[in-house]
Amino acid sequence: MTTLWDRTRQLASQEILATALRLFTEQGYDETSIAQIAREAGVSQRTLFRYFGGKEDLLGGGQERFGQVLTDTISTQPAEADVWEVLRAAIAAVLALHESHEEALKRFRLLHRTASLRAGWLEKRLRFQDELLPLIKARMDSADGAAELRARAVIATAFACLDAATMVWVDDDGEGDVMDLYDAGLAAVRG
Repeated sequence: MTTLWDRTRQLASQEILATALRLFTEQGYDETSIAQIAREAGVSQRTLFRYFGGKEDLLGGGQERFGQVLTDTISTQPAEADVWEVLRAAIAAVLALHESHEEALKRFRLLHRTASLRAGWLEKRLRFQDELLPLIKARMDSADGAAELRARAVIATAFACLDAATMVWVDDDGEGDVMDLYDAGLAAVRG
């Protein structure tokens, strides 16, 4: 059961995220300070840090949640499911975390056009890939001992196709569907 305290925290968190996203979009990520976000959201910096670990978390809303959704989705897929379909389901689940099409477009635009955010995303992506490795490797286990190499290559390819899809989606100002673009990119690689 959700308590009033929980709902209040959730609303405050959403207000802080919305304020941060607005300021990042208007001024640029690097040009926006934590103090400014806190002031405009009507909270203290201390309160802001109680909700979010750092400035980068204000864009992503908590990367741990993304990693958890990835692993949870993969873990719940049928054992006989194709590894590519398993990864596709995980990526679709993470994309579904965005509250709206517009919010997703703003976040991906900032991610792809801000060098510091891009570098942070690449680091997180490598961490996510390492976290997914045992799950994907178990689905690809083979007698030839090449399961780890193949699993790493498949995971890296899936993330690269996601990056390519979101870059094209941002360049096209949010036209189309990211998952359709992902599917087309993956088909090009696997073709």
